[in-house]
Amino acid sequence: MDISLKKINKLALPALIAGITEPILSLTDAAIIGNTNTNATEALAAIGIVTTFLSMLVWVLGQTRSAISSIISQYLGANNLKAVKSLPAQAITIVTVISVLIILTTYPFSEFIFKFYNATNTVLKYSVNYYNIRVFGFPFTMITIAVFGIFRGLQNTYYPMLIAITGTIINIVFDLILVYGIDNLVAPMHIEGAALASIIAQVTMAALSIALLLKKTTIPIIPKLPLNPELKTFSKIIANLFIRTLALNVTLYFGSSFATRYGNTYIAAYTIAINLWFLGAFLIDGYASAGNILSGKLFGAKHYKLLLTLSNKLIKYGLIFGAFIAMVGFIFYKPIGLIFTKEPEVLNHFYDVFWVILLMQPICALAFIFDGIFKGLGKVSHLRNVLLLSTGLVFIPVLLIFDHFNYKLFGILIAFTLWMLARGIPLIIIFRRIFNPLAQKD
Repeated sequence: MDISLKKINKLALPALIAGITEPILSLTDAAIIGNTNTNATEALAAIGIVTTFLSMLVWVLGQTRSAISSIISQYLGANNLKAVKSLPAQAITIVTVISVLIILTTYPFSEFIFKFYNATNTVLKYSVNYYNIRVFGFPFTMITIAVFGIFRGLQNTYYPMLIAITGTIINIVFDLILVYGIDNLVAPMHIEGAALASIIAQVTMAALSIALLLKKTTIPIIPKLPLNPELKTFSKIIANLFIRTLALNVTLYFGSSFATRYGNTYIAAYTIAINLWFLGAFLIDGYASAGNILSGKLFGAKHYKLLLTLSNKLIKYGLIFGAFIAMVGFIFYKPIGLIFTKEPEVLNHFYDVFWVILLMQPICALAFIFDGIFKGLGKVSHLRNVLLLSTGLVFIPVLLIFDHFNYKLFGILIAFTLWMLARGIPLIIIFRRIFNPLAQKD
């Protein structure tokens, strides 16, 4: 059971690249749309609102990846992978059906949904137009995420990385073509073009995921009866993570809703800031993924001392990597904002708060790494409880207090920072209480 830095990085670095696909898709849309000549601020604001809502949907159903990865890695550690070979296809079918139902139930009501986010006038129009195209890529994203979970459970993050790189390149190329157009060939499609480019990337990634799964593993993609006994465990993990993710998305809703209420330039600046926060989160998630993959295997093999050692190493590596991200952000502080917009007022709002996003990165590292470890262990009830409490007792009260004193974006991001602290520290304490005694007996 190798938990050396080389082994961790072999898993973490490809997972890091694969994990940033979703934020890169949104950041690409934001950067290209934010530099157009037609209602750039309003279009950027719309992308921010829709991204928040789509992130909620992706994170709710995207827990499939963690559930599949946890179960497969534990059975791999116990040298009994054959017992769960039929589970992934059944899980993928379930989540795909649910994602189609989400399209059917949100598409007709998209205008109402984004009014709920305080979008009005041009921002509301752009939000509806962008969402009503991009939502059709949702089932393909779910298929990709589920297959990534299978590869992770098999201790393989290399293929997800290849798929993610391919999808990102395709998205950037088609964003440029469809948003700006090509003279005499393709008419400029503005925000609708950005949404269509995302769908093309999502379909491509899903097709590559299925092709590599069939070619490189013996796990089938066509579901067959009878239902795998571990489908009950899968459903239990998903149910707990579903509740947890709803609480997580309450924070995202409140953040986006309050920023929208402050005005178009504020929500545009918040769009840049929160998408960069997502990017940082998914970068750090590479080490969280290594924790998820290795902790499940070690737990399945009952190597508790190594599990404790792994957690200590990941804390150190996560803090170092989080500090590195913050340092890079401070070095390129001004140019980063200019990538997304040239609007002076939007940039001023962004620069006023970007430093909070950067200082938050090491704190995020602790929370995300232990999120990954607990998901790998399948002990997701702890994740559920911690997130419910941190949202209800920390994020919302802090946000309301800072809003009362008119701190606007600064207040939102301080609430996020304290929320991350309230997520990370309890998980470390709980982990130690569970595994310190077991490690002493190991």
